[in-house]
Amino acid sequence: MKNSNALIFILLTQLFLACGPSKSEKDSFFAFDVEHMKSQCIPGESIEIAMLNSQNKTVDSIVYYLNEQKVKSTNGLGKFELPIKGEKLGYQNLKAQIYFENDFAELTTRIEVVSSQVPAFRTYKIVNTYAHDTLSFTEGLEFYRDTLYESTGQKGASHLRSYDYKTGKVVKQINLDPEYFGEGITAINSQWFQLTWQSNVGFIYDANTLKKIKTFTYDKPIEGWGLTNDGQFIYQSDGTEKIWKMNPTTQKMDDYINVYTNTNKIKSINEMEWVEGKIYGNIWQKDAIAIINPSSGEVEGVLDLSGLRAQVKNASAEVLNGIAYNKKTKTLFVTGKNWDKLFEITLTK
Repeated sequence: MKNSNALIFILLTQLFLACGPSKSEKDSFFAFDVEHMKSQCIPGESIEIAMLNSQNKTVDSIVYYLNEQKVKSTNGLGKFELPIKGEKLGYQNLKAQIYFENDFAELTTRIEVVSSQVPAFRTYKIVNTYAHDTLSFTEGLEFYRDTLYESTGQKGASHLRSYDYKTGKVVKQINLDPEYFGEGITAINSQWFQLTWQSNVGFIYDANTLKKIKTFTYDKPIEGWGLTNDGQFIYQSDGTEKIWKMNPTTQKMDDYINVYTNTNKIKSINEMEWVEGKIYGNIWQKDAIAIINPSSGEVEGVLDLSGLRAQVKNASAEVLNGIAYNKKTKTLFVTGKNWDKLFEITLTK
């Protein structure tokens, strides 16, 4: 009899719980008042946060979290101003934990932080035009001690080479194993770093001999796209709006920025170059270069290079990709995948 009573109690308890509202039903009682809440803001702005209560439930309190950090507690449905300070550009996750009538519901939404400045449009002047190897599927371009180096992609055709850009003569070349699709390069601490696309590995070479020193695994599960450096840290793009900050000694990715204009994120940042304190980044499938603040990710300028693309004659030419800055002449060298030309340009306002 005792066991039967216990069984009846368990069954009745389960039945009672089953008759109560499910988690999804409880969550549907409430909603963020998105009609009166900005979906985008700039750093330093405040967002009005309010909750809708479709079932007129008696709310005891609401606890709000921004990116999993508690930012506010309210009694009842009280609305408030949420300041957006110190957050990265990009999406911020807002969560509300709602306590009502001895029950609980949880809702989430996103707020997008965009750049506070409108990018300046830059133009250019061609200084020189040189021949470029049309078999080079350019993924990285950079000067080291007055010599131009180039990394190329495509499995079975990827390499790292140095060459005389005036004559096209190859000085040194290292071919990658056929399994690898070569990507961006950068030289720092007397070493070359080279990425591969989807293999999750990169290579480190002696900068003078191009002898391979090390194969390293990416610190994050990302694709390898572009590389550049500021003399202390390496910056790595992954085909999204993110640029990762890497420690060249440990190859650990310690931080990142999201690349944004005043209206939206810039996806598919490709080959990059460090130019006088800014990151110049090719935008994949666009004949343009974004001029990026490396601390915030804000796009400060856009360089339209569609006029160069019009001068490329070979039919196999693909997207603009490849930026090298010559510090001595203060000129940019730009090309593209399988382009027949390498352009030396200066920038104008």
